[in-house]
Amino acid sequence: MAAELRPTSLKREGDGLKIEWSDGVVTSVPWKTLRANCPCATCNEERKKPADPFRILTPQEVAAGAPAPVAMTAVGYYAYQIRWNDGHDTGIYPLELLRSLGERPA
Repeated sequence: MAAELRPTSLKREGDGLKIEWSDGVVTSVPWKTLRANCPCATCNEERKKPADPFRILTPQEVAAGAPAPVAMTAVGYYAYQIRWNDGHDTGIYPLELLRSLGERPA
């Protein structure tokens, strides 16, 4: 990704994040996709484990419901940190990841 490529607008739209990029491209990323692709070390380790069909949700996970952001903060000029309604806040999403996860509207 070119160093000068930056979001010019970030908006909560429907069940996701709409991003307008400095090159004119507009992408949309569902919150569920962002949460499932959290780049933090804990989430990366969890994705490597086989799924546990008997896993019991914590009370916090049950109360949180569907993944939704509570806050989104810029980290320098290269990433955004998202704090989620389930209390998770260690993922820092580089611009390259946000761009790659984005779906271009028809």
